[in-house]
Amino acid sequence: MIFEKTKIQDVYLIKPTPFRDERGLFRRHFCIKEFREHDITNRILQANISENPHKGTLRGFHYQLTPHAEGKTLSCLKGSIYDIVVDLRKESKSFLQWEYFKLDEKNRFSIHVAPGCANAFLTLEDDSLIHYYCSEAYNAESERGVRWNDPLFSFQWP
Repeated sequence: MIFEKTKIQDVYLIKPTPFRDERGLFRRHFCIKEFREHDITNRILQANISENPHKGTLRGFHYQLTPHAEGKTLSCLKGSIYDIVVDLRKESKSFLQWEYFKLDEKNRFSIHVAPGCANAFLTLEDDSLIHYYCSEAYNAESERGVRWNDPLFSFQWP
């Protein structure tokens, strides 16, 4: 896997290095050793699947407060999404900055969202399927959100 730094501190675009032969394709989706090498939270306490039958479905911006702040690694297994990550960590060099990523079944990219950042995605195709690993379990009392059109950020949606 190739871990590319983004403009947001501790957020990585992860590109697979698949092995292809006459049988098809094989790729690693998670490797604790490689995640540790990039100082990414390496425990997985919850895994979620988001099934989205309609193009144009918007989900997010979600995050959890400390001590339940969660790192997430998202992948689009079917279809495609436009994912925005925003940094809400006051101590971060990239505080209040945001960046977007296109994840789809063809590029097979994943995005690692650091604890303290929020993300949202918009489905670009019908029947988009998103899988994500979380470093913390869901905690309703710690859950927070940001509006998809918050004027502080001026998010650009397709």
